[in-house]
Amino acid sequence: MNYFELFNISVSFDVDLSALSQTYQQLQRLTHPDRFASGSEQDKLVAIQKNAQVNDAYSTLKSPLPRAEHILSLRGIDLQHEQQTIKDTAFLMQQMEWREALAELDDNSDPLDVLESLEDEITQNVKSDLGKLQSLLASEQEEAALQAADVIRKLKFLYKMLAEIEIKEEALNDF
Repeated sequence: MNYFELFNISVSFDVDLSALSQTYQQLQRLTHPDRFASGSEQDKLVAIQKNAQVNDAYSTLKSPLPRAEHILSLRGIDLQHEQQTIKDTAFLMQQMEWREALAELDDNSDPLDVLESLEDEITQNVKSDLGKLQSLLASEQEEAALQAADVIRKLKFLYKMLAEIEIKEEALNDF
């Protein structure tokens, strides 16, 4: 299903989140199963399915990474269940450095400072990669789509690292 069509917006990495939210609320009202409570079992089932599609579409379109993955899936590149790894050796080395910094956190005199610095560095990488992704997805070229897939793979790792940092920060702040 093309979620952009469902929300009647053009396929683009740039989405007006306010308009998306308004359309979501309208679609929710139209498809909410309660509206079909007195209908046939078939009507109820269809309403539940449509409502689930609206929820899935909104969840996908409101976040940059799932939105980018959806755009690529519309272009024939499905990243949802892939097992392909990142081939960029410089990025792999950077990953190892970040992982090492996290592993050695307990040995540091100021672990929160290390986490903050690491978080800032990774956040800068996220911003840079989102900019690259926006540019690549604006192109209709197959090579740009393949490059966008590689950027998405990197972003998935970066978001995962940020989540791990947040967990470590919370654990340290609980002490």
